[in-house]
Amino acid sequence: MFARERLLEQIKGADVGMTGANFLTADTGSMALVTSEGNARKTVTVPDTHVAVAGVEKIVPSVEDLQPFVELIGRSGTGQDITSYISLLTPPTDSPTVDFDDPDTPITAGETDREFHLVLIDNGRLAMREDDELRETLYCIRCSACSNTCANFQSVGGHGFGGETYSGGIATGWEAGVHGLDTAAEFNDLCTGCSRCVEACPVKIDIPWINTVVRNRINRQGDDDRFDFLVDGLTPDAEQEGIDLQKRLFGNFETLAKVGSALAPLSNWVASSRPAGALLERTAGVDHRRELPQFQRETLVTWFDRRESRAPTDPDRRVVFYPDVYTNHMLVERGKAVVRTLEALGVGVEVPSMPGAGRAPLSQGMIATATDKAERVSAALEPYLDDGYDVIVLEPSDLAMFREDYHHLLPARVYENLAENSYEILEYVYGLVANGADADVLSSGNGASVAYHSHCQQRTMGLAEYTVALLEDRGYEVTTSDVECCGMAGSFGYKEQYYELSMDVGDNLGGQLREAGADHVVASGTSCTDQIGDLLGEKPQHPIELLSPR
Repeated sequence: MFARERLLEQIKGADVGMTGANFLTADTGSMALVTSEGNARKTVTVPDTHVAVAGVEKIVPSVEDLQPFVELIGRSGTGQDITSYISLLTPPTDSPTVDFDDPDTPITAGETDREFHLVLIDNGRLAMREDDELRETLYCIRCSACSNTCANFQSVGGHGFGGETYSGGIATGWEAGVHGLDTAAEFNDLCTGCSRCVEACPVKIDIPWINTVVRNRINRQGDDDRFDFLVDGLTPDAEQEGIDLQKRLFGNFETLAKVGSALAPLSNWVASSRPAGALLERTAGVDHRRELPQFQRETLVTWFDRRESRAPTDPDRRVVFYPDVYTNHMLVERGKAVVRTLEALGVGVEVPSMPGAGRAPLSQGMIATATDKAERVSAALEPYLDDGYDVIVLEPSDLAMFREDYHHLLPARVYENLAENSYEILEYVYGLVANGADADVLSSGNGASVAYHSHCQQRTMGLAEYTVALLEDRGYEVTTSDVECCGMAGSFGYKEQYYELSMDVGDNLGGQLREAGADHVVASGTSCTDQIGDLLGEKPQHPIELLSPR
């Protein structure tokens, strides 16, 4: 009330009222103002001169077209069916001004001396409309849902996570298009690609992809053709020329993992030494406070090839289990649990050697490198798909590559075939049990309590419920976390410049897990495993390790 009264005094004394416009209709010139306090409406009606300033993307065809947009703003921004003040004005407003100095002066209808000026802003927007990758940015209705669901934004706020004009996840596209790449570069890396904003966005803008595109262009600012970032013939090696060492290190983590496994345990001893930590921090910005992953000498693929098979002799279903980089080279035990579980449920399993899915380079904006990985993975999986195999994926971020990101990297036919036949492991196990497989082969919880944190991209794909249902069906008492992101986000939490932010974001998760006091802490993603390990001092298991036959 204080703010409204104080602002009203300012408005009364103003000669000119300036507002934005949430939407403008082309048929009548009507302007829609959607506000929570009503101050914009006062600014329009009290002064005798009104100046409305709006981007050209705010124009919709007709008054009738306003309805879905007005509804979306309230529901997505504040959870209301409609906001407190919705004003539809067709300037110049045909009402007389009020003399606040002499309130007794009669107001006569039809008497008006108002002026109205509409300023339509281009400022890069029409160029963005012709840009195949930035165009979706113009769909933004300014509801702030992406900011409300972004874990990093909640920690650093709009001044840290923003440029000259715009803030939040959607701001990278705006700043790149309106103010240029230099401004966008100041905060672009704060988007970790977790994809939670995509689910929240009422018009389904693929914000992580836009931010990846901008990151790619920032990486290549010295190239004359940098705005044609998906240039044909650009090799991964050429793409990485000029990119800083930190991005190249994390973008090529698959190579590092192969070397690490080949030289384990020596590689683990060297990596955990204080001199190595100091060198990595000084040269590549890897924070020395992070415990580096432990490489396994025997990879999952090697274990599968050497073991004495217990595969069903005549399975009804056959799957190819995709060995992601982390599971194959570091968290091998969870991969073994997948194989044992599927075979116990009567499924024939293959675990071939496969390239990395491309998540690591994509997160660094190395799109050509990620495309190369996608092409190699799809080519390696295609024979299995042609033979009727299903693809099983343990790591949610890699499944998101298959189901979402490959849409941008592969021909439609190849992408759709892989996306339609790929499954998260517990989604698949749930389907098997629901269709008659013997759930009793899975381990029983016998009332043990579980604190479960689902991977952010797993939740975006709507898959976390399968894990909860299976755990509860097998006798576990499950408490789930409600934080948007653990804060690790792949390489993000390892980077020296973001370590403090990563831990700040993760603090809420750590508090919830401690408060749960559960017998078991489980997490679906490798990043989550690393972060929770640092927060709690003990690595969590993957849910499949609890359910796997002993």
